[in-house]
Amino acid sequence: MGTGKRGLIATAVAVVCAVTVLAAPGTAFANPTPSPTPSAGPALATGQDLEAVRKKLDKLYRAAGRATDEYNAAEEKADKQSAEVVELAKKIVKGQEKLRKLKDRAGAAAAAQYRGGGLPPEAHLVLSDDPQDFLDGAGRVREGHHATKGLLGELTRTQEDLEQYAKDASAQWKKLEAGRKAKAAAQKKIEKQIAQAEKLESALQKEEQERLAELEKEAANKAQTAWLDSGILDEIDGKASDQGKKAVQYATAQIGKPYQWGAEGPETYDCSGLTSQAWASAGRGIPRTSQEQWKRLKHIAVQDMRPGDLIIYFGDASHVAMYIGDGAMVHAPRPGRTVTIAGAGSMPILGVVRPDPDTGAN
Repeated sequence: MGTGKRGLIATAVAVVCAVTVLAAPGTAFANPTPSPTPSAGPALATGQDLEAVRKKLDKLYRAAGRATDEYNAAEEKADKQSAEVVELAKKIVKGQEKLRKLKDRAGAAAAAQYRGGGLPPEAHLVLSDDPQDFLDGAGRVREGHHATKGLLGELTRTQEDLEQYAKDASAQWKKLEAGRKAKAAAQKKIEKQIAQAEKLESALQKEEQERLAELEKEAANKAQTAWLDSGILDEIDGKASDQGKKAVQYATAQIGKPYQWGAEGPETYDCSGLTSQAWASAGRGIPRTSQEQWKRLKHIAVQDMRPGDLIIYFGDASHVAMYIGDGAMVHAPRPGRTVTIAGAGSMPILGVVRPDPDTGAN
């Protein structure tokens, strides 16, 4: 990434108050300088107490993130199952119409056979003025018998198809109902975790909230510094693909928009909603949730990542961000925050996945 891009990132960070800051042009997303901790008044919680609060909040919001993945997965399944039910319903309607027409044809064939079937073949031969007419008629009767037999076979198969469609539709309805219950349960989990976190934060005085924000920054800075000190950035020099550039452009254009669980834009996003929509804008559909992105997209070594790749965080793959170069990533952090740029190593990295593994980079 050139200095122009670094300048863009620096501007974005300044605008949205990112948890870390960009270094001067010519350097990477470098080790941040820890901010001074304000002195505590006698009535305020100690730094140790606030650190415990920070860890508790982190735990609550991570639990909300996992529940959000569950919610998004249930919603995705429900959409798929609803579509399948609709398709089965269409098949049932078409099958019923086909069955009605077959029954009409079978009824007409049976009536015709009844009208001409009162006399044995010998009598028809005796009564016929021309034996050849009889033979021709007998051939037509045989053809009619074969046609009627085929008609009854098609009628039976259509009835069997309708029965199977009905069974499949019933099974899909049951799955859809189970999915709705799973979605509702996940929503309750999310709301419970967020409510507990908000209650914990609201109990703090204004100065304590400010000091808590400083602690959050320091924790992110410490993790980013350790990541950069490993020398990893010296190995990361991948160039973005054309699709990757489009995805990064979309994601960074959302900076400043609020986090909202279950949201896919255009006004609010959750973490995987941002990454999935960014790649959709680049013409490539990817799984909706961070866990499915981790499972189904191609895994890439961290040192091989390039802008546009997705960084999956925590051991349960409950958070995802997009790498944008120079040791930085863009993500939708959590409730109460906005889409922002942060250090790629500011949280524990599980791994990296690439949405467009078959395209070249420029």
